[in-house]
Amino acid sequence: MKRLDGKVAIITGGAAGIGFATAKRFAEEGAAVSIWDVNEEAGNAAAQELTSAGAKAEFRKVNTANASEVASAALAVKEAFGSIDVLINNAGITRDATLMKMTEDQFDQVIAVNLKGVFLCGQAVGRIMVEQGSGVILSTSSVVALYGNFGQSNYVATKTAVIGMTKVWARELGRKGVRANAIAPGFIATEMVKKMPENVLDGMRGKTPVGRLGEPVDIANAFLFLASEEASFINGAVLSVDGGIVI
Repeated sequence: MKRLDGKVAIITGGAAGIGFATAKRFAEEGAAVSIWDVNEEAGNAAAQELTSAGAKAEFRKVNTANASEVASAALAVKEAFGSIDVLINNAGITRDATLMKMTEDQFDQVIAVNLKGVFLCGQAVGRIMVEQGSGVILSTSSVVALYGNFGQSNYVATKTAVIGMTKVWARELGRKGVRANAIAPGFIATEMVKKMPENVLDGMRGKTPVGRLGEPVDIANAFLFLASEEASFINGAVLSVDGGIVI
């Protein structure tokens, strides 16, 4: 039996990278997948790829920083599939600059997507999960939340806050049948990262004790475990998936 048979999962930022890798793994394990993204072309292509492989999948264009869009999309998924069993808060952006050069707009954009968006999705989908008495909320943090990173005051602030919110939700929702956990990825070889100069990539590998970059599927597999019944007693945890970089 597949680990997510009969389950319904929402994956924000699911059109590419870690989000799409997670959508594929969840679909392979029997889940119906709703991909939320602002990139309509990539989102439709991602859903089409999954349905062509025999999975139940759909795409919804959702700006996760917009409360009304999130609330409407959550209700639509519930209506279409009958339940929402897993929420993967994965949508995120970067607008890097040092403290002295970062603009207010750069700060606000990252806060809106990476923090407010996670809050809005957690709230809207959490309501549905509480009503049905079960569910799993998983959010993408980052190892930079644990040790900081040059030029990322905004991004690090959001990823640290996601860990804090996850722990609050674990306390508030656990007794209502809903678990909340976070994953802190290290250097992951997404398409965006692969376009970086080779010397930069070598530096990333050199800082990672296992000697390689992570692959999106490494994070997807971690999400899969935390979403499954195998992790039914894990609540409020932060799982570093980083090849040991934090040590």
